[in-house]
Amino acid sequence: MTNWWMILGMLLVTQAARTSFLVFGGKVTFPDWLNRGLHFVPVAVLTALIVPMALAPQGRIDVSPHNAYLLGTLVSIAIALPRGKILPAIMLSFCVYGLVRWLI
Repeated sequence: MTNWWMILGMLLVTQAARTSFLVFGGKVTFPDWLNRGLHFVPVAVLTALIVPMALAPQGRIDVSPHNAYLLGTLVSIAIALPRGKILPAIMLSFCVYGLVRWLI
């Protein structure tokens, strides 16, 4: 039963945050330090999602060449970081992931 209360609480907080932008519109301004900090939220969230999956796909840390998730992630980073091209990085990392999974 406590899980349902937790889900309901998360629903209410999320809905309140989304509705606040519709209700208040452009009337509310955030301090400059908060605006600067909010720019880092997408990077932090994506890192929190990707790193555990890439380093520990089976629930334990695996940095061997047999870890297709890690190899695909490293290829994606190597392509996207210097060039800034996201779509080719994603496509090539999927190819590397599929190739490693197929070979192993």
